[in-house]
Amino acid sequence: MRLKTLATLLSGFALSGLLLGAGALAPVQSAEAAAQQPSSKKSVRKAKPAPRSPRKAALVEAAAKPTFGQLYGLHAVDDPLDLKSSVALVLDQDTNEVLFSKNSQAVLPIASITKLMTALVVVEAGLSLDEQLTISDEDKDTEKGTGSRLAIGTTLSRGELLHLALMASENRAASALGRNYPGGPTAFVAAMNQKAQSLGMTDTHYVEPTGLSSRNQSSAKDLAALVKVAHEFPLLREFSTSKDHQVMVGKRQMAFHSTNGLVRSSSWDIGLQKTGFINEAGRCLVMQAKLAGRKLIMVFLDSTGKYSRIGDAERVRKWLSTQPSTAADSGVGG
Repeated sequence: MRLKTLATLLSGFALSGLLLGAGALAPVQSAEAAAQQPSSKKSVRKAKPAPRSPRKAALVEAAAKPTFGQLYGLHAVDDPLDLKSSVALVLDQDTNEVLFSKNSQAVLPIASITKLMTALVVVEAGLSLDEQLTISDEDKDTEKGTGSRLAIGTTLSRGELLHLALMASENRAASALGRNYPGGPTAFVAAMNQKAQSLGMTDTHYVEPTGLSSRNQSSAKDLAALVKVAHEFPLLREFSTSKDHQVMVGKRQMAFHSTNGLVRSSSWDIGLQKTGFINEAGRCLVMQAKLAGRKLIMVFLDSTGKYSRIGDAERVRKWLSTQPSTAADSGVGG
C-alpha cells in the first residue's frame, strides 16, 4: 500500500496525548498486551502469584509495544536489499544523488539521533567547551525511567559532556548541555527547531535534547540534511566517531564506549555517526561514510532487532561494492 494511501486512511486518527511532528501519520491503535503465559496443568494447588515490581512490569509492557513504523505498516513495504529498517536513504554527499530510498518521506520518532542536533546547536552557539557543568536532578530521565553512569552531582566540562552525548549517547550529558544553554531548556529546544527550519527540515520537530521522547520526530530526507551540515564540524566528526573515551568522575576514572560497533571495523571509513533507540522508534542509525569511492550519507530508521541496523548498513555496503559505478534510486516507498 502506498504511503499516500496510508496517510489518507489514517489522517482522522491520533495517538492519545501525542503531539505529532509535521507530516507524521498517527497510529490507529495502541499496542496489544503481551500474550499471557499458558497455565501449568501440573499444579496441585493454586499458589498466589509472586508480586511483580512496577518497574519490571512497565519494562515488559514497553518491550511488547510495536514501533510507530510497525503501526503505520511501513515494514510491509518490500525493498531489493531486504532491509530490516522500514525507512532507509542513501545519497551522495557531494551531488545529493539518491542511490537508495525506502519510505524516506515517512515521519517517525528518531530517538537519540536527536543528540546530533543537540550537539550542532551547542557548537554553533560558541559556548566554552572548558566550562564546568554539573549533572543535577533535572537531568534525570522522567520519560522512560532509564538510569545513567553519570551520577547526580557529577561535574564535567561542556566538551566532555558533548563527547559522551555523541559517542556513548549519554542522556544526562545531553540534558545538561540543553539545561546550561543561555535561556535554559526552553530556549535550547527553540534553537533546535529554529536550526531545523533553517536547514529546510520541514518534517522535523523537537521537544527535548536527548531523544527519549517519541515526540522528537523527523524523516530520512531531513536527517540526511542534518548529517551533511554536522559533518562540516571537525569536533562533531571527532567526537561521534571515537571508539572510547575516559573521564574523571570525582577521583574515579570511568571509561565510556561507542554505541556503534562499525567505528571499530576496518571495512568502514566513517566520518560521522549517531545511533538511537527507544521502543517507539526501533533501532536507528545515521552515518557519513566513504564507500565505493564516494562520500555517502546513510539513514536507517525503525530497524527491528538489536543488530539489524548494523546488518542493514553492511547490506548497503556490499551492494555498493558490487556496482561501484551504478547509482540508481530504488524508488521504494518514497
